[in-house]
Amino acid sequence: MSEREICCMTATELAARIRGRSLSATEVMEAHLARIEAVNPRVNAIVTLLPERAMQGARTADEEIAKGLPVGPLHGLPVAHKDLALTKGIKTTFGSPIFADFVPETDALIVERLKAGGAITVGKTNTPEFGAGSQTFNEVFGETLNPYDTTKTCGGSSGGAAVALACGMLPIADGSDMGGSLRNPASFCNVVGLRPSPGRVPTWPDIAPHPFSVEGPMARTVADVALMLGVIAGPDPRSPLSISEPGGIFSRPLHRDFREVRVAWSKDLGGLPVDGDVAAVIEGGRRAFEALGCRVEDAEPDLTDADEVFKVLRAWRFELAYGELLEKHRKEMKDTVVWNIEEGTRLSGPKLGWAERRRAELYQGAREFMQAHEFLVLAVSQVPPFDAGLRYPTSINGEPMQTYIDWMKSCYLVTVMGLPAISVPCGFTPEGLPVGIQIVGRPRDDLGVLQLAYAFEEATGHGSHRPPIVD
Repeated sequence: MSEREICCMTATELAARIRGRSLSATEVMEAHLARIEAVNPRVNAIVTLLPERAMQGARTADEEIAKGLPVGPLHGLPVAHKDLALTKGIKTTFGSPIFADFVPETDALIVERLKAGGAITVGKTNTPEFGAGSQTFNEVFGETLNPYDTTKTCGGSSGGAAVALACGMLPIADGSDMGGSLRNPASFCNVVGLRPSPGRVPTWPDIAPHPFSVEGPMARTVADVALMLGVIAGPDPRSPLSISEPGGIFSRPLHRDFREVRVAWSKDLGGLPVDGDVAAVIEGGRRAFEALGCRVEDAEPDLTDADEVFKVLRAWRFELAYGELLEKHRKEMKDTVVWNIEEGTRLSGPKLGWAERRRAELYQGAREFMQAHEFLVLAVSQVPPFDAGLRYPTSINGEPMQTYIDWMKSCYLVTVMGLPAISVPCGFTPEGLPVGIQIVGRPRDDLGVLQLAYAFEEATGHGSHRPPIVD
């Protein structure tokens, strides 16, 4: 079997073949390392690579199969971890010059679980500095480029992960999402990214657990995302927000009848500017939901104050996480990170109290809205992939963007609602740039979100269309 054939397989098929011995973990790893060597220099997705360690892990995985030992669902699959996730003995830079040579002494919980599930670490994927902004560039490793047009951005902050998946360098990858960092790069790179319900994938270590910041899976298909979620989900006593439901629920079938299921359709989530090419692709996706038998109705929840709530709580978290670093390393931090930290220093107790109170009210409003509509569907991003040299869009349809994150409201307003959401490939602009569609589900109904995303994927086949130009 050729390197290309192996690297084009889904994670689900690869794992089954390794368990069934029709492919060895060694062959799978060799193929993916060769793919990384051939393609990564053009896109800069994987920024720390450990080929010898990965090959040894693959050989060990094959020995375990040969001995008939029990193996995990991801046994033998290559994985790379976002460069925000702690990896024991492996450099973790957070995309910051301050941590350019930092090597942790522990693994993040998500890394622990992926290893326990049988996945083999090959390295780290690129991210913007401290994950700030949905554009993947930093002063340590440079820019990660979109594989569908290398003059464009791949989005972020899980941009390296999305590009590695799109290019066949990895079958699965982990990421994180505060304001869209699992969903936006998936949209920009024609892959699948799930923002799980807060607590679905426990986060540890975490300086201050909060429902805005989550970790989750990315892959090329919805089934592969579900496979990975089954491994990384489930309770952990180190994470006070973790959901008690075990990850095994995601091994249930994704097939489901969606006839008469009510779906709320939002063109602009209450008046957000949306690029015309993006709007056209998303509107085309509506027909697929209608063909599934869904009752698609124009509707959207009331998100009054959600923008301010997100910005207040984001600024609070930035100050909490990086305030001390700013005092010592201001010159080594990018201007948008400095701005976000300083916004946090200006917050008062009453302002934070207001934001938390409104967040709770917005959640209750969204919950009530979703009692009438089982799903909400809208664009992932308000713009298509933009020039890689542009740090963030400053306007959409002539409407100025006031901050470096305003262009991502279609994602971060969903974050404020506290609901699970997924980005699934929906189509391409006339210029051949990917566009994802966002499916939002009821509280903690991650399985329902995956099932509708799977049905949409099956109905449209968009994920298999138009390979990257670097292919």
